[in-house]
This record gives sequence, structure tokens and C-alpha cells, in this order.
Amino acid sequence: MGSVVISIDAELGWGFHDRRELPVERIRTARRNWRRLSSLFDEYEIPVTWAIVGHLFCEKCERTHTDHPAGTRCCSSAAGDVPAEKVWFGDGVVEAVRDADVAHEIAGHGFTHVHFEHGRMYREFAASEVRSCLAAASERGLTLDSFVFPVNRVGYRDLLADHGITCYRGETPSRRNRRQKLLDVVRNRGRPPTVVPEVDEYGLVNVPASMNLFGFEGWARSLVQPIRGDPITNRIQRGIDALAERDGVLHLWFHPHDLTHRRDFERFRSVLDAIARGRDHASIRVETMGDVAARVTDADERSADQ
Repeated sequence: MGSVVISIDAELGWGFHDRRELPVERIRTARRNWRRLSSLFDEYEIPVTWAIVGHLFCEKCERTHTDHPAGTRCCSSAAGDVPAEKVWFGDGVVEAVRDADVAHEIAGHGFTHVHFEHGRMYREFAASEVRSCLAAASERGLTLDSFVFPVNRVGYRDLLADHGITCYRGETPSRRNRRQKLLDVVRNRGRPPTVVPEVDEYGLVNVPASMNLFGFEGWARSLVQPIRGDPITNRIQRGIDALAERDGVLHLWFHPHDLTHRRDFERFRSVLDAIARGRDHASIRVETMGDVAARVTDADERSADQ
């Protein structure tokens, strides 16, 4: 019996700090979707891992963001008519997750979303991103056990272990090249990889990603969906069906700002329907990254004792 994990990269303006102009509507959409998604998870009783950029835990900031690509006082800038406190700070949306009926896991996603392979990144900068994220969460009474690397660029894993993190989202296994994966989606076949979480050399549990829920969009989706149905939903259903017969984890991820049209919410509700059916009728587990890490660590320790 396998399990399903959903992790969400929750970033607001920090997800676009490398843009010359911030996408105002995407930021508005992200804020609105934090609450909409939280309500959906409550409806389906599905807990997920919200990987939140640490700066969003802050209510204000007077620090200088030394070496930050977006500028030393980037968090004081508005985005069009969206004020800075709604771009660079949580300003109410963190509470929507923390106070939800479902017991979500809140994880770290760096402090300002500078990825760990960025040209300006260096070891102390990475340490500060981890340390400041944990400190900001602690100010809200939150302890973070899991970490999602900004832009999925895995690096400086030892720093996570040094700061008490227990697990992270690793890279998707590359069993087929990009062209083959695209053809599978277009032809409505195949399924996302079922991943096997493992303890790495730093004692961290790597919970690899299986698939981005919104990795097949634009003209390609518009062309395929009317003919074959939503290819992503179909692939996920096949992945969930496979979990009923095997161990492993189907780890899905996305951003709140990815859901911009009605069809995106239709996809998402279909995915939640499929997960709930698998849980209720096929005994498939629904877990957070932290749940997986605890289970894997416990099994690893029992194996070592034998």
C-alpha cells in the first residue's frame, strides 16, 4: 500500500523576485488561492505540506537584504496597486493555513526564495536563508521539520541537518527524457513515477517529487484536453490506482499562483476526488512530507536494531 503527498510552494511576491516587473495579477491570485485551497483541503479532509517562504511569516521587516538579487530593500516595494505588505509578507494568509480544520504541515522554503545554485549564492547566504526561515517561523510559534528548496535546486543539504530539518523534497527521478514525457502526456498514457523516500548521508529523508500538477499548460493543454480529457488528471488517476498494489509515494506539487482559470480548479478538484477515493476505498495513505519522514526514519531505526 502506497501513499500520496501534496506539497505546495507558497511564495507570493518572492516567487517572482527575479522578474523586472512583478506579475500583479498572479500575486493577487496566489493570495486568494491560499484561502480557496485551504477550504478545499478542509472539505476533503486532506492534509498537505505548505512550504512557505520564511519572510511571509514576518509582519514587518527593517533589515537590509544583503546580496539579494532583487535589491537590499526589495520587501518595501509595492507591485502595481498591491501594497508591499501583501506582496512580501503573509498578512493574514499564513493564518488561513495554520488555523485550518485539517492539520497541515508547514515547511520551510528559504527565507527570500533565492535558490541555492544562484550566481549570488554562497554557503553563508544559504545558511542565513535556512536560519532566518526557521527563526521567522518560530516567532509564529511554528517548528519546521521539512524543507522545499527554492526552484527545486537541491544544495547545501548539510545545512538543513545542522539546523534540525529532518526531510526535504528531492528531484523527480529522470527515467524518461523531456520529449518522451511530453509524448506520454499527449498520447494519454503512462503515470507519474512512484518514488521511494530514503535517508541520505546527512540523516535527512529525501522525499522526491513525482510530478508538478501544472507542468503541462498553454497551447498544448488546450489542444489535447478537448480530445482526450485532462492528461494530467488521467496520469494521476493511473498513479493512484498503482498505489493500491505497491508501496511507494506519489508526491505531487504546485504553486497557489498556478491556478488561474476555472479549468485549473476543475483539475484540482478531480485530483482531490481521486485521492479521497483511493484513501476511502483502497486504503491508500494520505501523508505530509513530515509524516513520510517519521515513518521512514522509524523503519530505518528498527532495521538498524535488528
